Amino acid sequence: MGGKSEVNGHAMPGSASTDRIILEQTEELQKSCREKLWQFLRRNLLVILTVSGVLVGVGLGMLVRSMDLDRAQMSHFAFPGEMLLRMLKMIILPLVVCSLVSGAASLDTRSLGKLGGIAVAYFLVTTLIASGIGVTLAFIIKPGVGAGALNTNSLGLESVSSNKETTDSFLDLARNLFPANLVAAAFRSVPVGTETDGMNILGLVLFAMVFGVALRKLGEEGEELIRFFNAFNEATMVLVSWIMWYIPFGIVFLVGSKIVEMEDVGLLVTSLGKYIFASILGHIIHGGVVLPLIYFGFTRKNPFSFLSGLITPFTTAFATCSSSATLPSMIKCVEENNGVDKRISRFILPIGATVNMDGAAIFQCIAAVFIAQLNNTELNAGQIFTILVTATASSVGAAGIPAGGIITIAIILEAIGLPTNDLSLMLAVDWIVDRTTTVVNVEGDALGAGILHHINQQEMKKQQHEDKELEVVRVDAVANVEAEEETSPLVMRQTKDDDCSRTHLGIIHS
Repeated sequence: MGGKSEVNGHAMPGSASTDRIILEQTEELQKSCREKLWQFLRRNLLVILTVSGVLVGVGLGMLVRSMDLDRAQMSHFAFPGEMLLRMLKMIILPLVVCSLVSGAASLDTRSLGKLGGIAVAYFLVTTLIASGIGVTLAFIIKPGVGAGALNTNSLGLESVSSNKETTDSFLDLARNLFPANLVAAAFRSVPVGTETDGMNILGLVLFAMVFGVALRKLGEEGEELIRFFNAFNEATMVLVSWIMWYIPFGIVFLVGSKIVEMEDVGLLVTSLGKYIFASILGHIIHGGVVLPLIYFGFTRKNPFSFLSGLITPFTTAFATCSSSATLPSMIKCVEENNGVDKRISRFILPIGATVNMDGAAIFQCIAAVFIAQLNNTELNAGQIFTILVTATASSVGAAGIPAGGIITIAIILEAIGLPTNDLSLMLAVDWIVDRTTTVVNVEGDALGAGILHHINQQEMKKQQHEDKELEVVRVDAVANVEAEEETSPLVMRQTKDDDCSRTHLGIIHS
């Protein structure tokens, strides 16, 4: 009686029932929101922790900076960050070699050649565009104009000189491509006829690619070894997934220790502020506009939804300043978050981490023009063209390590006849510029993998469509033959004669 009321002769639920229904709906909505929030946190926990690690690292670094730590205390503070870099570098060698061998072996020669050609063209064009952006911004912003009094002594820096000739640099590139000792290539590279510590990643990349193609050519004999490299590669990716959970903790101390190590930041930023601004602006233009437009032009998909799945490797790149150290997390995120084919990602990304240095090309060109303006040297059209070509070519041999691009600036300066004494100015602020440089470098690699994945998918769909059409044609052809057999008088007569012959033979036999 109190639970229901009548309206126009119809029974209606009372206020108590209505309140109960509303309460149930509210509880269901709250439960649904909690579940969605929990799923979001679980899916993006590593990203949230990594970004938080950078922010905590900045705050911790500013706090510890005021404590005036001695050398031993500074070493202890930086230790967790050093362990992160060591873990990432440890995994690079097996990851690069196994990824490239299994990737090259899993693709047929025609696909390998086509994808390789597209990748080389993409890397070359994007690096050339990046060099053009760098030179253009340097002439617009003029970072070296009015900084004539700036020198290494005024900032308390040691001068850096380079006796390395441009020809020697390109000869070293060829030497590194063909290492005399593969074992030594794992920890040693060649500059001007001597050997220095540091992985010769270029030589290992070339060997792994060619070795993968050779295994495929062997056919059945090479299948066992291909399966071995595939299993090794999968095991390496499991190790990568474990290391990635240490990244948020290691990044806190990696970023914090860099902030503590900084000298007079205010003086450097005010003195080289225009150079820093030009470099970072170039990276924003190339990484935020040019590369996404190229991706959209090829795929007609939203590039920023693709990039949103790569926040963890971008944060790792920002913290470590190393394309090679970012490679493990980049491969994992590109495959799991963006669905890129393993054969594509594990073939293209190791190559891109070695030869595709868009961010480096931008700041190298800006640095070359900056030093020219600093020395009151007018650059002619020939020298500008030389800067573009040399920056594009030398970035191929640039090491994917912190401050690796500084070395190649010396090559550009030698090519246009400028002194290399002011290189220490670049080195003084490289810890700032190198972070955005590395992010743009790895972004170019990832978008390149996405473009190649899209092209490969389109080719597969086209091939499937052609196969289906061919199957339809075959079915039609068979149907037509059967129809002809049913309607052709000659075939009918032949069939009747055969039947008569069989009957006759049967009579004789009986």
